[in-house]
Amino acid sequence: MKLHLIFIGNKFFYNTSLQDYIIRKVRQKCDFIDSITYFKDTDNSLFLYLEQEINTNNKLLIITTKQNFTTIGKLICTVTSDNQILKDNMLIPSNTSAYEEFSYLLEYKDAIINVLHIDEMQKMPEVLLTAQENSAVVHIFEKTRDEANTILSPIAQTFDVNIDVITLIDGWLRVDIVSKKFGEVSNFISSAKQLLPQNLIAASNITHYIIETLSRSHKTITFAESCTGGLLSYYFTRENGASKILDGALITYSNSIKENWLAVDAEILEDNGAVSAEVVKEMCEGALNVSNADYALAVSGIAGDTGGTEYKPVGTVYVGVSSKTHHAHMHLRLDGDRNYVQRQSVLFAIKMLILIDKEMFF
Repeated sequence: MKLHLIFIGNKFFYNTSLQDYIIRKVRQKCDFIDSITYFKDTDNSLFLYLEQEINTNNKLLIITTKQNFTTIGKLICTVTSDNQILKDNMLIPSNTSAYEEFSYLLEYKDAIINVLHIDEMQKMPEVLLTAQENSAVVHIFEKTRDEANTILSPIAQTFDVNIDVITLIDGWLRVDIVSKKFGEVSNFISSAKQLLPQNLIAASNITHYIIETLSRSHKTITFAESCTGGLLSYYFTRENGASKILDGALITYSNSIKENWLAVDAEILEDNGAVSAEVVKEMCEGALNVSNADYALAVSGIAGDTGGTEYKPVGTVYVGVSSKTHHAHMHLRLDGDRNYVQRQSVLFAIKMLILIDKEMFF
């Protein structure tokens, strides 16, 4: 069954922080969101849309405001020939099969509907829809999409699962797996892992996986960021448990701060420029020395939209990673606007961390 997320209310158009919070919480519970639809408070097409969706075999998660909560219940009752009753100070359809504060679940024909309301600065109510146990996500590194499909397609046919291979960046693939039969997804992943023991990680959230892996081994990490401006740090600190593996990070935007905080050699900066392999190596070394961490990641580049030169155009980024015993760097030429270049840089840094210590992460 596909999951359709439906926002009803003007605030969900404009309050992007609230919207992002809701989507994060839904994905934690349900993994997959197949579509997201938005309706304003006065949208006259809402009733016909709900009528159509309720008469499908999909899962519907309807997010609305406290103001609209009862009205949505009335619309659902009209479609399902039901009536509303009072339960714990909530008016909800009488055919509701489960409910928590500000959230209720009902089934109608082949559809499953969860309606909840949330307003600004409120905790997300309980999502009563459960994740499909016959779906999963894995990540594959150092393989192209064609190579992954060649390896995985025969296994997918054997276990009758559907796979969708998506390229996140060069050398990093996300694979969505869905099966109609319980248990076959885990069998597929086990077989795929045997063929790709140093390439496949069976986790939907790679950053959280890294945190848990490092935490179990009592390892720590630190970052030295320039063009990403703290985005790499945010990718980790937005996850629970980040404090177990991250004591801190440095945003060293200017050359003087690179010199003073990370002890990057002034001559190396002068001879090679801040956006260079030599400088990200020094940034990694400086971050390791300051923090005494086990791993350091460094990023320096020209995110744009201006600032490029003939030899170092916009999108030029160097990413470095160091452990106590190894160092590696990557020279990237990325396309996109400033934000996309920054986000791609972060993903490449995370990929390099995983690949510098395969024994740890695979």
